[in-house]
Amino acid sequence: MFDGITRRVVSMWFPRLASDRVLRLRPVDAPFALTLRQNNTERLYCLNDRAEAAGLHRGMPFADARAFCPDLHSAPAAPPRDARFLAMLRRWATRYCPWVGFEGEDGLVLDITGSAHLFGDEAAMLTDMHARLSRAGLTVRLGLGATRGAAWAFARFGGAAFRAGGDRDALGRLPVAALRLEADTVTALERLGLRTIADLAATPRAPLARRFGPAVLMRLDQALGARAEQIAPEAEAPHYGVRLTLPEPIGLVDDVMAGTARLIDRLCARLKDNAAGARVLCLTLRRVDQASQQVELRLASALRDPARILPLFERGVGAVEAGFGIDQMRLEATVVEPLAVEQLGSIPRRGGGGGGDRIEDLINRIGTRIGLENIRRFLPADSHIPERSFLVAPAAWSRSEGAWVALRPRPPILFRPEPIAGTGPRPPGQFRWRRMGFDTARATGPERIAPEWWLEDDGWRTGVRDYWHVETRQGRRLWLFHTPQNPGWFVQGEFA
Repeated sequence: MFDGITRRVVSMWFPRLASDRVLRLRPVDAPFALTLRQNNTERLYCLNDRAEAAGLHRGMPFADARAFCPDLHSAPAAPPRDARFLAMLRRWATRYCPWVGFEGEDGLVLDITGSAHLFGDEAAMLTDMHARLSRAGLTVRLGLGATRGAAWAFARFGGAAFRAGGDRDALGRLPVAALRLEADTVTALERLGLRTIADLAATPRAPLARRFGPAVLMRLDQALGARAEQIAPEAEAPHYGVRLTLPEPIGLVDDVMAGTARLIDRLCARLKDNAAGARVLCLTLRRVDQASQQVELRLASALRDPARILPLFERGVGAVEAGFGIDQMRLEATVVEPLAVEQLGSIPRRGGGGGGDRIEDLINRIGTRIGLENIRRFLPADSHIPERSFLVAPAAWSRSEGAWVALRPRPPILFRPEPIAGTGPRPPGQFRWRRMGFDTARATGPERIAPEWWLEDDGWRTGVRDYWHVETRQGRRLWLFHTPQNPGWFVQGEFA
C-alpha cells in the first residue's frame, strides 16, 4: 500500500504462446506441436490443447511423440519470433495501464493500481482482457493480487483472479512451486512435508534460511507483501519520424526542399538526443488527391548532420510529380545505427581531420544516382595467392583496412594467366604476348608461391609457381611465373 492506495498487480500467462502464434496464421484442426533441437535431439517445444490431450508434453522427444500420436502436425519453433510477438502484446497491454513489463518468456505483468476504475472495476477489466485475447486466438490465464508474486502464483496455479483481502488465505492453499522457486528446491521442500505455501509460512524461518539460503524466504516475503518487488515497465523504443502539415499545397522543388530541410533539422535533433544516426531515410509526400510518393535515401554511413543530408534529396525530390500540390510531408529514419558523440577540440584528427567525411559524402552523392551497392572498394585478404589476396566489397558497408602489407610488390593489374613460349627455369630472353614481341631487359626473382591445399582451385592444380618481375626493353613491366612440375611460362599481371 502506498499513499493510501492498495497496490493491484495483474499477471498474464500465455501457456501456449509459441503454438498460438503459429496457429493464428495457419489453423490446424489436429494435434499440433512446435519442435526445437536441444542437445542434438529434436524435442517438443510448445503444444496445442489437442496434443496435450493425446498425452504429449513439452521436452518429449519428437520421435516418441510421433509414435504415440501418428496424426501429430508439427513445425519448427522460432523463439526470436515468439519474443517479438510477446513484445507486441506488451505494447497492446498498455491500453490498460502504462506500467507493463515482461514476466519471463511467456508472460506479462501489469501494475493496474488506480486504473481499474476506467473499465468499471477489476472484474470488468479482467473480463475485457480475457475476451480480447481469446478472440485473437490466444490461450491466456490471468492472476490478480496485491503483489507481483501473488499475481504470478494465481495465474499459473490458482486458475482464477483473486480480489483484495483474500490474497494470504488463497496463497496458503497453493503449492510451494507457486513461489517461483527452482525445481530442485521445490522437490526438497516437498520431501520435508512442506507442500503448500501455508506450510512454509508456518515453519520457523531460521532453519529454512540455513538449509535453503535466502531465496526461499525472499520469494515468500515478496508473495505475501512483506518485501517490496519492483515492476519495471519496458521503455518504448524511440520513433524517428517527423511530420509537417502545410496550410496550402506546394509544388515547386524549392518549396519542397525547404519543407524537407525543416523536417531534417527536427529528425537530426532527435537522433542526436539518442546518440544515433540515420542509415536509410524515407520522405513521403502526400498530394491533395490523397496519393503519396516516396523518396528513399540510402546513406553510406550513419549520419545526423542536416547540412550533409539535405543536398542528397535534391535528385529524388526533383523527380516527384506534385500534381495539384503537396499538403503533407513525412520524414522517417527506417534504419538507424548507433553514432557516438565526437569530441570537439582544436587538435586536428589524424588523417586530415575530415577526409573520411568527404569520401562518404562523395559515395552518398554517387550512390543516389547509380545505387550504393554498385560502388565497391578493394580490401586486403589474408592469402598469399594473388587471386585471393583481395576482396571486393560494397564501399557503403565496409571500411578501408589501411595499408596493404606484402612481402614483395604486387602488380596493380591482375588477369587470368596467359601462356607464352619459354623453356627453362629463368624468364625467356624473347617472347610474344598478345601479338606483341618483347625483349627481356631485367628479371627479378623468383618468388615461389605454393598452392593452398585446403581449398579447391583448378588453376593451382599444377603445383607451385615461381614468379618473376620482368622489365622489357619495350617499356612494359610484366609479372610472369613458371610452373616447375608441368614446365610452362605464363603472364598474370602488369606493373604500372
